[in-house]
Amino acid sequence: MAKAKIPKRPTRDEFVLEELGNQITEAYNEKSQVELTIWAWEKPLRGEIVHLDSRTGKVHVQKAAELIKVPFMDIMALNYPRD
Repeated sequence: MAKAKIPKRPTRDEFVLEELGNQITEAYNEKSQVELTIWAWEKPLRGEIVHLDSRTGKVHVQKAAELIKVPFMDIMALNYPRD
């Protein structure tokens, strides 16, 4: 029996990752509400970045009363919500 194919995370070059890292750091410092597009998630994640964990490589996002830890490499894009 063949293994089910799991889609792989798209690869991005170092310049794209650096720019995304800069955007995340800026949003964290400004305590802004952000909308993160995350690989393999159906809906974007909205909330405030409350911690950047360099040891685990995770971005901690506060969404209402819930804290969600997202691996940096799974974040595909950062946008600011319009509403």
